[in-house]
Formats: sequence, C-alpha cells, structure tokens
Amino acid sequence: MSNLISIENLTPRKIVEALDKYIIGQHEAKRAVAIAMRNRWRRQQVPEELRDDILPKNIIMIGPTGVGKTEIARRMARLTGAPFVKVEASKFTEVGYVGRDVESIIRDLTEAGVALVRKSSMEKVQEKAREHAEDRLLEILVPSVNPPPGSANATEEASSTREKFRAKLRNGDLDDREVEVEVSERSGGGPMVEFFPLSGMEGMDINIKDMLSNMMPKRSKPRKMKVSEALKVLQQEEAEELIDMDEISRTAVLNVEQNGIVFLDEIDKIVGRSQTTGPDVSREGVQRDLLPIVEGSTVNTKYGPVRTDHILFIAAGAFHVSKPSDMIPELQGRFPIRVELKALTQEEFVRILTEPRNALIRQYIELLATEGLKIEFTPEAIDELAQIAFTVNAQNENIGARRLHTILEKTLEEVSFEAPELAGQTISITPKYIRDQLDAILEDQDLSRYIL
Repeated sequence: MSNLISIENLTPRKIVEALDKYIIGQHEAKRAVAIAMRNRWRRQQVPEELRDDILPKNIIMIGPTGVGKTEIARRMARLTGAPFVKVEASKFTEVGYVGRDVESIIRDLTEAGVALVRKSSMEKVQEKAREHAEDRLLEILVPSVNPPPGSANATEEASSTREKFRAKLRNGDLDDREVEVEVSERSGGGPMVEFFPLSGMEGMDINIKDMLSNMMPKRSKPRKMKVSEALKVLQQEEAEELIDMDEISRTAVLNVEQNGIVFLDEIDKIVGRSQTTGPDVSREGVQRDLLPIVEGSTVNTKYGPVRTDHILFIAAGAFHVSKPSDMIPELQGRFPIRVELKALTQEEFVRILTEPRNALIRQYIELLATEGLKIEFTPEAIDELAQIAFTVNAQNENIGARRLHTILEKTLEEVSFEAPELAGQTISITPKYIRDQLDAILEDQDLSRYIL
C-alpha cells in the first residue's frame, strides 16, 4: 500500500523548523508530533506483514490554555496535507444520553478527508473544465449552424469565427457582455427539508438527504450574467462532471485510515473525579466510548467503513483539577506519549508579537494599511505590551498568548475607529501611547479583571 502523503523529505528536524515559523517555544511538544509524523512514513517502509501491527503512538499535551497546543496539531496537519479534525471532548456524551456520540468524530474526519481529495481532484481537471466551459459559452455567443448545401467553406468560416471569439474570450474582451446561460439545479422547487437525527444516528440524515436528492432529477434554470461570471459558473459545473466521486471516496477513506489526525481538546473535562452522581455522571462513560475508537475499530460512514487503527489521536487539556492518571487505565494506555507545555514567559510574548509569519503586530499593521494608515511599533512598545500581558496573566487567569489579542485590541481601539479619517498619516505606538490607553484599566484591578 503506497503512502498517500509524501513526507519522505520531512525529517523530524525539518518539521520542527517549519512549526517554529508559526509557534514560539514548546520544543518538546513539537518534537513529539514530529516523531509521530515521521513514524507514519517509517511504517510504510517496513515489510508488509509487520506494517499493520505498528500502531501510532498517541500523544497527550498537558498545559494551560493559549500556549500553542491546538496550533501545533493544526499546523502539523496542514504541513503534511493530512485529514484533520479538532473536537472538544466535553461535547460528547455517553451512549444513552442526549448529545453527540464519539463515532461522529470519525465521520467528521472522513468528511474532511473527502473534501481534501475532492479539492485536489477539482484542481487537476480545471484546465479541461475551462475548455468545456468555453465551448458552452461560444455556443451561446456564436451558435453552430448547419451549412446550406453547396457551401463547402461555410464550416471553415464558422470555425474561424468561433476561434476568433475564443481568443477574445480568453483575452477578457467579452467579460462585460451579458449572456443567458442554463445553470443546473435540483428540481423540486420547494424548501430544503432538514433532518434532525437521534443520538447515535448522526450519519443517517446525510444518507437520507443524498437518497432524496438522487431521486430528484436535475433540471436547468436560465440565468442572465456577465460572460466573466458565466465562465466561472460553467467551469465549476464542468469540473463537477469530470471528477469521479466514487474514486474520490475510496481514496479519501484510505487517506483517513492511514494519515488522519484527530485533535481531542479539553480531554481533562471528561476525566471524572471520585463522585458518581450529579451532572458529570457520564464522564467515565465518554472515556469508555472513546476507548474502542482510539484502540482501533470500524466506524460506518456514508463513504463506507473506516478503520481507526492507524489514525493519530492527539489529546490536550489543562488538567488543573485532574491529572492524566485519573483517566480510566485502558485509555491511559492508548496515549503513551505525554508532553507538558510550559506557561509563556515575557520574552516569549515579545517573540510571539514579532517573529511568526502571522505575527500579531504584522496583522494589525496590514489591517490598518488597508485604510491608508501607517502604524509603527517601537521595540520599547513591544516590550511594554509583553510585560502587560505577562503581568495580567500572573494576576488573573493565565490564558497565555490569547491575552495579547485583548491588550492589542484595546490599545489600538481608538486608532482602529478613527483610521478612515487618518488616511495618509503615520502613527508611532510607544510605551507612553500604550499607557495612555491602558493605565486607567490597569490601575483598577476589578476593571482589569473584566476588561483585560
């Protein structure tokens, strides 16, 4: 079986370096996920009789909110192109309770996998789909006619005329011309029927919708639009016709089984303590329901059965009032790798503001530049923002890097509001400017607790 995602050149060191571009610190957690991803490639290289017996080493990330747990998993999936889904463990309930059952995690992951393969397949047929769309448009602009008897050159002339129009179409000379095109739509005309499935039957509503939609014949509806818009609509239609959804489904299921990643957030919320009554009675039941999914089982989806044996599960939680050893023993054994993410320091806040490709400072500079306003942050101002974030986290609840969003938004609130009237100006953000905006809040502890 070939590996659907080529990560041969993604060594653990290169994976960590790629994650460093977006996430500051947390080197141990980055190493753990890098090794887990590399092991997937290694497993594909071992003899086939041993391959199925090598199971993924699932990971638990332990650390406070806002330190990069989710971002590490999300960036990891994006880097490798793996099907990925993030779910909150606290949203699921034990079988028999009202709520979502854990098998819906795999159904959601399969949907994500199908979307990935479908997008890739659509991209491959875009060139051919555009040619077909052009032909349909040219048929509207230059209708084909049967040449009268005895006119041997009529066909050549019509072909020449059509090619001239094709050249104009490709050059954009016809973009503003209005045409009437036939656009496919489902028949029925009535409102869409929504299905609200019972607990444990989340996949059934999709199957019923598909069944009913297939029973309804397709029909076309004439729409007037500009040529540029019509070309896009027709190209999308043609691409849909060119792709093979059965093949996409088979490829996607295989991709999910071999390369899927599930990020189970807030797993500490389903780790019950000693009580056996009250609103948390189903916590241990959720763990028991999760166990076969993590351990390896088969889940039925609308695209066929999906085996979970080689799906990588990355769990995360703050574990403030509980600890991983409070999980049921069987589930503990399915998460052999545990890494602790450290609380962020003031120096790391400075780096978060400036170093990543999507650094917060850069985001605000680019946002306000759209209004013609240039803002500049002095190095001292960045230090001041980091110091305030670190202090507020220490005095109140530690929410990690998310505190920077709140403080930056409050600091730039006035500038953001006045930005359209300040076009063409340059504003320098200094420590004095930051204190002028935040001092009144920082001095009042009660106000600071609610605002920052």
